Order: sequence, then C-alpha cells, then structure tokens
Amino acid sequence: MTVNEVASSGESGLSAPLGQQRGVVYRVYTNCWFQIVLMSFICFCCPGMYNALTGMGGSGQVDPTVAANATVALLAATAGTALFMVGPIFNRVGPRVCLLLGGWTYPLYAGSLLCFNATANGAFVIASGAILGIGASFLWVSQGAIMTTYVPESQKGRAIAVFWVIFNLGGGVGSLASFGMNYNSTSGTVSDGTYIALLIIMAVGWLLGSFICPPASVRLAELQPSPESDKNWRKTAMMSLRAIMDWRVLCMLPLFFCANVFYSYQQNIVNGMTFNIRTRSLNGAFYWMAQMVGGLTMGLILDIPGLSRPIRARIGWVFLVVTGMAIWGGGYAFQLWLDDRMATGLKQDIDYKDGSISTGPIFLYIFYGAYDSFWQSYCYWLMGARSNSPAVAAVLVGAYKTFQSTGGAMAWRINALAEPAMSQLAMNWGLCMGALMIAIPSVLAVTVTSNTEPTEEQETKEVCVEPK
Repeated sequence: MTVNEVASSGESGLSAPLGQQRGVVYRVYTNCWFQIVLMSFICFCCPGMYNALTGMGGSGQVDPTVAANATVALLAATAGTALFMVGPIFNRVGPRVCLLLGGWTYPLYAGSLLCFNATANGAFVIASGAILGIGASFLWVSQGAIMTTYVPESQKGRAIAVFWVIFNLGGGVGSLASFGMNYNSTSGTVSDGTYIALLIIMAVGWLLGSFICPPASVRLAELQPSPESDKNWRKTAMMSLRAIMDWRVLCMLPLFFCANVFYSYQQNIVNGMTFNIRTRSLNGAFYWMAQMVGGLTMGLILDIPGLSRPIRARIGWVFLVVTGMAIWGGGYAFQLWLDDRMATGLKQDIDYKDGSISTGPIFLYIFYGAYDSFWQSYCYWLMGARSNSPAVAAVLVGAYKTFQSTGGAMAWRINALAEPAMSQLAMNWGLCMGALMIAIPSVLAVTVTSNTEPTEEQETKEVCVEPK
C-alpha cells in the first residue's frame, strides 16, 4: 500500500463517521415535522406574544381606542398585501426570506406600545400597526404554506393541531407573565416591563426564521415544488388567479372573512370592559390555552382514522355549526347582563376572586377562544385539501389572510366607533353562521376525491416519516 493509499484510507476512516453524523443532522433538519415544530415556535414568539397583548383588551391600555385604530391599520395593511404582493414574493424567494422580512415588525409594535406608555404618542402606535400588517402578511403566508403542504395527507389535521397548540401556548405564557407582573397594579394599564419582556421574545422569534428549510429540501412524497422555469411574475400571476377563481375557493371566502371578525368584540368588550387589568391578563391566558385544546380537538376530528376525508369534512362542518350556536347563544345572555351593569356605571371592575359573578363570564371567554381555534383549524384544513404545492398554498393562505384581515379591520373599526355591544355580537354571530351556510358547496366538494388534486408540478420522492 502506498503512502497516498494509506492517507486516502485514513481520511475515509475519519470522514465517514463525520459524514454519517452530518447526514443524521441534515435528515432531522429537513424532516417535515421538525419544520412544522420550528414554524410553530416562531409563531409562539411573534404572533403568540402579540396575541398576549391584544388579549388583555386595548393592548393593555386604559383607553382601547388607539390600540383599536392600530389594529385597523394592521389588518388593512395585511389585507392589501397578503394576496397580490406576498404570495408571488413567497413563490420567488421562499419561506426563510419572507420570515426574515416580516418578523422584525412584531418587536417594533411592542416597542411602540412601550413608547406610548411614556409619551402617549398614538400616531407611532398606529404607524407601527400598519407596518406590522405588512410583516404579518409575510409571516402568515409562509406559515400557512408550511403547515398545509409539508406533511402527508393523513397527518394534516395533526400538523394543524401541533401548530395551534404551540402557537397559542405563546399567548397563554405571555398572558400569564402579564398577570404576574400586573398582579398588584391599580393603574389599569400594563407595566413597562411587560412590553419589554414581550419585545425580547418577539425578537428571538424573528431570528428563528433563519433556520426554516426551503420546500425543495423537505423530505415528503406529496410535496410538489414549483419548477424554477415557472418562477416568473406572469406565470405566478396566472396561477394565483386560477387558484382564487376556483368556485370551491370562492365559497370558502366568507369563512376566511369571519376568521378574525369576532376578536374586537371578545377582547375589547367581553374581556376589556368587564374585568380589571389582572383578571384580563388571566383571562387572556385561559383564552389562548383554550385555543390549544380547541386546535387539538379539531385536528383529531379531521384526522379520525377509519373515516374517509369527505366524511371528516362534513363532521367538522357540523361540529362548527353546533358549537357556534351554543357558544354565541351563551354570549347573547351574557351581553344582556353586561348591558344592565354598564347602564349603572359598572365596568372593568370584576376580579377573578369575585366568585359567582366572575365564573360565568370567564368560562364564556374561554369558550370563545376554543371556537376561534375550531374555526381557523377547519379553514386551514380545507385549504390543505386543495393542493400540496407550496406555491398554490401560499396563494390560498394569502387569500385567507386578505379576507380574514378585511373582516377583522371592519370589526375593529366598528368597535373603535363605539357601536353598541349587542350590535357587534349580533353581527359576529350572524356572519359566522351565514359563512358556514355559504361554505356547504366547498365542504361537499371534498367528497369528489379522497386525495388532494394532483398538479402538473413535479413531486419529490422521499417519504416524510413522523418522528416517534
């Protein structure tokens, strides 16, 4: 054996374990479930902490008007960018760049509220809300494309459930932290420390976006990446138009419109006008934890083994109708009671220790949180049933965020104009039930096939294995 052969064999002996080790790390990194969990933790840190803020009513301020107007600006910006701007950009640059473009806007918004505590600069809060709306478009389009296409057909309900649990854990943890930091507060507004803590966590979430894997590297049989030759603006625009104008998608648009329409009423009236600041924080934790349970429940329903996908689609729809009528019916009784209290000048006074007077409203707020997760999980599942292409999924999620934000902006503006609370409740209840009726053709269309419709795009070959 020559010196070169010895050196060569020595190098092989040393490098093989390193190569195998690198292979294991890379396979874990490109595993679809690792990416789902990573995306979930990004949302835990960014929109999860944002939810902790808004869930306190008025983003933790005594006067909710500035926060409501900032939310209107946020949702209007999201509605204007999610579909026609972010979807095509996502198709060109992928989820990692989109997350880095959008993630920094979350700590900016938390910083604007910190500034407002010191300077009462409402214009900065509203401007930050508008900027966050654009950033949120990048984040949510990326999240939706990952969640609905990175896992096999039989695991999509579970992927939604896992995401919803981790994501809403952010809102729950953030709200509990706020509860502890404001336990002895008598000012009616949260402390500076609350805003600083949430800002830091949001910044961490932004940095985590740099670890998201591009679709072409994900190990999944059903994933259908767009060929490089199709990544031009004209073909992207035509693909987007075809995806949106499908009649099954058009029937889903009212569902999308209603996905955030009830937040303003629930957060600023049910929670914000009923309870004191520490109880609002505690209720926020319960609300987002209920979303964890709700997302898990709907995910399990939509992945029931032994039932075809068409049957699961119908069961999910019936579940939404029945639970919606029960929860909104309870909300009507609560609103009659709250109107009587506010007529006598009682507001923002109920503490969680007040016994029977606080128990019913707290549980109602918990059920509202669960219903939100039922609704949004079902919407994502229906979108996932349409295509396994990340490019098409990005367009559908863009449409979802556009109409969701349009509905939310309308509702927050109505709330900012101080329309009667009973009118807001009636609007939310009526819109939700009406949207479910309009969606019936889309739900029934799932019965046409038990598999996501194929596209002309090339499929990858390696199967994603769910980690044990």
